[in-house]
Amino acid sequence: MLAEPLRRAIGDRYLTYALSTIMHRALPDARDGLKPVHRRILYAMRELKLAPNGRFRKSSKISGDVMGNYHPHGDTAIYDAMARLAQDFNVRYPLVDGQGNFGNIDGDNPAASRYTEARLTAVAEALMEGLTENAVDFRDNYDGTLTEPVVLPASFPNLLANGSSGIAVGMATNIPPHNIAELCNACLHLIKTPDARDETLLQYVPGPDFPTGGVLVEAPENIARAYATGRGSMRLRAKWEKEDLGRGTWQIVVTEIPYQVQKSKLVERIADLIQTRRIPILADVRDESAEDIRLVLEPRAKTVDPEVLMNLLFRNCDLETRFSMNMNVLIDGLTPKVCSMKEVLRAFLDHRRDVLQRRSAHRLAKIDHRLEVLEGFITAFLNLDRVIDIIRYDDEPKTALMLENWSLKRGRARDEADYVTPVGIDTEGELTEVQTEAILNMRLRSLRRLEELELVRERDALMAERAGLEDLMASPERQWTRIAEQIRETRKSFGKDYFGGARRTLIEAAAEAEEVPVEAMIEREPITVVCSKMGWIRAMKGHIDLSQTEKLKFKDGDEGRFLFHAETTDKLLVFGSNGRFYTMQASNLPGGRGMGEPLRLMIDLPNESEIVEIRIHRPGAKLVVASTAGDGFLVSEDEVLAQTRTGRQVLNVKDGVRALLAKPVWGDHVACVGENRKVLVFPIEELPELGRGKGVRLQKYKDGGLSDLTTFPLADGLSWHDPAGRTRTETELGEWIGKRAGIGRMAPRGFPRDNRFN
Repeated sequence: MLAEPLRRAIGDRYLTYALSTIMHRALPDARDGLKPVHRRILYAMRELKLAPNGRFRKSSKISGDVMGNYHPHGDTAIYDAMARLAQDFNVRYPLVDGQGNFGNIDGDNPAASRYTEARLTAVAEALMEGLTENAVDFRDNYDGTLTEPVVLPASFPNLLANGSSGIAVGMATNIPPHNIAELCNACLHLIKTPDARDETLLQYVPGPDFPTGGVLVEAPENIARAYATGRGSMRLRAKWEKEDLGRGTWQIVVTEIPYQVQKSKLVERIADLIQTRRIPILADVRDESAEDIRLVLEPRAKTVDPEVLMNLLFRNCDLETRFSMNMNVLIDGLTPKVCSMKEVLRAFLDHRRDVLQRRSAHRLAKIDHRLEVLEGFITAFLNLDRVIDIIRYDDEPKTALMLENWSLKRGRARDEADYVTPVGIDTEGELTEVQTEAILNMRLRSLRRLEELELVRERDALMAERAGLEDLMASPERQWTRIAEQIRETRKSFGKDYFGGARRTLIEAAAEAEEVPVEAMIEREPITVVCSKMGWIRAMKGHIDLSQTEKLKFKDGDEGRFLFHAETTDKLLVFGSNGRFYTMQASNLPGGRGMGEPLRLMIDLPNESEIVEIRIHRPGAKLVVASTAGDGFLVSEDEVLAQTRTGRQVLNVKDGVRALLAKPVWGDHVACVGENRKVLVFPIEELPELGRGKGVRLQKYKDGGLSDLTTFPLADGLSWHDPAGRTRTETELGEWIGKRAGIGRMAPRGFPRDNRFN
């Protein structure tokens, strides 16, 4: 036997796995909206007779029966799937009525299956109505000992009502839940107008209806496009209101949060925004939820605009989310396809017609069987004396009854007129085996005159019903009329009068909020920024005397390094020796009562990098940045602003070179001094302005590198502080002026020994 090539073997087996995942695990059926595990759970609970008005059973018993009879997978996975069907915050119309801890919107898991109980809901019963009437096909279970339905009859479009999500191989699905009453209205319109446009259906189903409510703020044209193509995304916001506390104070109360958002994580995220002062106008968040959701948001001041505050929260946390819709479903249980809403509703309606035809054919067969039995009973009553005589004296009464040629006229005079001969039976004829068995099994108490009249009335009623069913089976118009009646009954059962049947999600048009600068939300106050040599930073209230730094306290072995006046509305630029600029908001600095906090906890400055400079950002100003190798360039301060903690790379350094300085540009000339004490002065116009790079050579060195740099107006001369602390100015700089990248001359007499200008 030839060996199978590895590529073909792997391809065939992976294809088998992919098809199994797509058809039997991840994608729902468009007809009943269920995946196999959910369908098997509901059917097993029905077999256990767990009706909505009946008793509860242990969840462990239910999951055990599902696993043993229909779904040969882990009981944990089965229980998790069943628990989700009972969660009213995950499923719009729960299919399982749970008793016990089935989890909550905070993200807590359900209790173990041995502690919880469950039964079916009325909605689940509506999905399985007609299972005993041959409404759908059945197939053998995994071991061939039992049968299970291939699909449920589904009296409403459950796929859209409860939605679905799943990830298969190479495809996924994500369908939002909708309102049953609205879906029924759309189905009725589609029955009346089969070629209805997608836009028309949106008049009946304006958008999703999520179990947790919220406000849908997507543009109508985007919603229409999503439903027409089967793909799209929709913005969902929390529902909130302003609560007046008196005396001008107020707070915001969030009563509904977006779908599939865990409340506990949402509160943690908002608390983190407060802690990091990302939203400085928000003071506190409290979770006062009980049965209903109640999140309280306190503003920092009563002058805060609530709309501005909520728009900031919408942008920075899950109080606003996007639901990505992907209506990828199995058509007829076989073909995966991304469908529009009209195609999904059409698949449901076609399924309902098939169910109606099968139930009608099943009922016809039952009526024919009952009519056959009734005709036998009526024949026996018309020839009662002969029947009794045969049963009493004949050795084989069954054979004798079947061979007897019976008359369908009365055997003796009665008050009533003769019975009308049944349809399909001659005035004389033989009994069938079914009729004979029914006569022999008939009780003696049935030989009453009243029972005889009841048989005739039942026969007449069944004949009329049979004629109606034959007319129904022969007329598509009658079938659609009957389906419309059934849909109206479903709408009445689960519409707005049903518990939780009213629409929960509001649909509103929300304009994009304007970007509000952080400075506009911060009260402008003077502060003094203090940063130690070890990188502990704080902001002291007011502008303190910078000459009295000895009064400032630092940790043992630490001392002050950066000290300057600022305001709470200022942005601070932090330049690291790795060449990156970091941006901080002055209002977010810790208070000055303690020692402050490590700067590295506020920005992602690596441990091996040092703080080179901290300064106030000046919009429109320029900086000159340089490395220890003597390379540098000009950069606009607006270009170095960073939006994230990781900062922005500006000066490229490597191979042991580090960023040395970042100084403001003032004047028309640059003065460089190297570690060799040689000074070079050149026009600042010789430096290029870049956004990022290594830069150009500032000064040439044989040994060592750059020590310091400054900019100044040539007319004012070059100044520095001498060892005694006095300011000295050199105006005759002819011998030090040269071209950029020159060697320079030895520093003037009296220049500081640390090679620093100031």
